[in-house]
Amino acid sequence: MIASLRGIVTAKSSNVILECAGVGYGVVVTLSDFGHLTVGSEASLFIHEHIKEDAHDLYGFISLETQQLFELLLRVKNVGPKVALAVLDIGPMQTVRQAIADGNVKLLQTAKGVGKRAAEQIIVELRDKVGSPVGDAAENLVNRAGINQNDEALQALVSLGYSEYDASIALENVDTSLSVEDRIKQALRGQNK
Repeated sequence: MIASLRGIVTAKSSNVILECAGVGYGVVVTLSDFGHLTVGSEASLFIHEHIKEDAHDLYGFISLETQQLFELLLRVKNVGPKVALAVLDIGPMQTVRQAIADGNVKLLQTAKGVGKRAAEQIIVELRDKVGSPVGDAAENLVNRAGINQNDEALQALVSLGYSEYDASIALENVDTSLSVEDRIKQALRGQNK
């Protein structure tokens, strides 16, 4: 197994050719890494080998953290290397991690080849493994919306099966001067629109 390669970047086209000890390896990289690599300069890449019956592809990453996120994405059902690379190309790695942790389906859908169902699958399978924990994201939203986590309406929605995050979104635009029961009704009505 090839874990990393260090050599001279000899060409950049659809992929990067990295020459190591006289052997040129074709390596597929993210758009961000592609921009950081210069022909004629030395580079060191962490490698993920993807071997199939008809292909032996190398995916390279300047950062070990990016390689690890790529490999996490590959574990998601129906996500192959091209889709995983497209997800990494939507922005800086922290943006990708935050999109997954926050459940940002729309941002993930901007990746080539990622539809709504695939974006939701990525979130479901990885949200607890990347970025800030979902609870922190929900707490940030609750604090931004000015809703107290000890709010009875919020707790009632959570007991009905909502996550804290979804419950806080449902209550975000509901008048806080209403009774707890009316706030719950309004939140439920708003979610069914």
